[in-house]
Amino acid sequence: MRFRGHGAPYSHRNFIGEKLNKLAQRALAIIATGALAFSGVTAATASSQPSAVQTISVAAAKKTPAVSIKKIGTKTVKGSAKATIKPSYSKAKNVKIKSALLSVTKGKKSVAKNKKSVKLAAGTYKVTTSVRYQLKGKTSTVKKTQTLLVKKASTKKSVEMNGKVKNCPAGYPVKGNRTGSNSEWKYHVKGQRFYNITKPEECFKTAADARKAGYRASKI
Repeated sequence: MRFRGHGAPYSHRNFIGEKLNKLAQRALAIIATGALAFSGVTAATASSQPSAVQTISVAAAKKTPAVSIKKIGTKTVKGSAKATIKPSYSKAKNVKIKSALLSVTKGKKSVAKNKKSVKLAAGTYKVTTSVRYQLKGKTSTVKKTQTLLVKKASTKKSVEMNGKVKNCPAGYPVKGNRTGSNSEWKYHVKGQRFYNITKPEECFKTAADARKAGYRASKI
């Protein structure tokens, strides 16, 4: 064995140095592994947060409202008749409806206020539906305003006939008789000489409707 001065043997010092070097490398490896593991946990936690928020948002979006007010559809009436409208809504389970009322305006004029139902003639209206309800001991009110159209049903002014029968349908007493060219088309009204024996090709509500269709009045 060789010596260098009075220090420890060279091979022994080399052995100790190598051992310390290995211990240092292991320590660094452990520290690096821990850092990576901690970083992975942090990243996983951070990336999971938006997912959780998104799940909550979707759940909130799908929540059914306690009361949903529905649109009242267009109504059709005949002549001077009136359409009856009532509140239209749906409610969730365990919701108790305290009241459902309508307020109606036409232009600046109030037609009805806080009524359970309203009768409306043909026209355009602003209708506000107000529903008062109770859920879990708490009373709330929901409102919705819409434009409502009540329109008149179109009425036929004439009825086509086949020229083989004498009687016109009820409500169409004027007989239109087509003989020859358009200039010779005539209409007959009750009381005229040939009214009862005429077999019309068309029947009208009024003489005015017959004239608009191209018929002229019979002279007899």
